[in-house]
Amino acid sequence: MDKTSAFEHVVKPVRITTGPVTLDGDLAVPEGARGIVVFAHGSGSGRRSPRNRFVAETLHEGGLATLLFDLLTEQEERLERFTRHLRFDIDLLAGRLLDATDWLAGQPVASSLKVGYFGASTGGGAALAAAAERPEAVAAVVSRGGRPDLAGEDALARVRAPTLLIVGGDDTTVIALNRQAMARMSASVSLEIVPGASHLFEERGALEEVARLARDWFERFLAPAETGSSGR
Repeated sequence: MDKTSAFEHVVKPVRITTGPVTLDGDLAVPEGARGIVVFAHGSGSGRRSPRNRFVAETLHEGGLATLLFDLLTEQEERLERFTRHLRFDIDLLAGRLLDATDWLAGQPVASSLKVGYFGASTGGGAALAAAAERPEAVAAVVSRGGRPDLAGEDALARVRAPTLLIVGGDDTTVIALNRQAMARMSASVSLEIVPGASHLFEERGALEEVARLARDWFERFLAPAETGSSGR
């Protein structure tokens, strides 16, 4: 079974109400899950993003649950194709991410699990902005080719969750923006540069490296090995 079919095997469609709209999502909770990661996709993407689903399945292999959901409604997505005004509305995206986090807290299968955020592109900024608002609820953040700078200086300074920033080695502008964001953060933060990778990590082996780094980070902060175990 490949990763895509494996993801479909455990996924449960869900609907999340946020303000006046309802968003579609996919919740996957493998047996014995030890943490859950909420995905915040980037512009022009959604819960069906092949890249995010690939990462999600790698997280499942590490004993982690996932929630992928659309940050925008279908109507908003259609409008966004022409106006491109919502992809940089970090307050809107972060607010919806927080509502999804609150929704998870009310789900019996996930309420006891530590929560992490995985943000891509502009979703990286939204993830950090949301983490700043809920330091008690968000235990770790990973950003893939993200724009953490979009969270804003105030939010970056208030983030408490350990944060991993993953950027492609050929994505020089975004590397610089990530370094600038790091300088404004007081939380534990690490930058991993994947050599030879572009913004979308489409090069051979690049996305696999992203997934491995994300899994290891979330395993460390969401599902630490029990005392006396041999670990990975």
